[in-house]
Amino acid sequence: MNLLLRLCLTLLLSRRRQRLHVLDTCVTPFRVWPNDLDVLRHMTNGRYFAILDLGRIDLLLRSRVWQRVNAQRWYPVVTLETIRFHRSLHLWERYDVTTRVIGWDEKHVFLEQGFSRSGTKVALGVVRTRFLKRGGASVPTNELLAWIGVNQPSPDLPEWVVRWSQAEVGMDR
Repeated sequence: MNLLLRLCLTLLLSRRRQRLHVLDTCVTPFRVWPNDLDVLRHMTNGRYFAILDLGRIDLLLRSRVWQRVNAQRWYPVVTLETIRFHRSLHLWERYDVTTRVIGWDEKHVFLEQGFSRSGTKVALGVVRTRFLKRGGASVPTNELLAWIGVNQPSPDLPEWVVRWSQAEVGMDR
């Protein structure tokens, strides 16, 4: 229920926030709620990943990418993600999630998403996404980018992100 309420708030508030280009950094504000906490009274690890979903939705809506891909009946899925925790978030604390595209390859779009409280880094995640057609086939990244109006080459991905993305290939067995 907590995430459904947050999803509705994200959908409503994204309309009022500044429009963005898909390659801009999107900042989405949040607050730690009681049902975000674990037994140690800080935000539970799994909640971070759920909040990252909302940050990506905010970027897609504010950049008008969601409307464009939805018209094609495409949708994004997460294929790989990781997070590094630096500090804890506690009850009622305000924090921001920053979301930005850091690059792409022929099948995936990579995003960096960070949590910060009062300008201090709390956690940093990297997410690999792919867009699918309603029938299940993948949308090639060059087709996706052309459809949303991005016609520049990918920035160089950090070497560790390339290695991390390629290392998961062995898990297919």
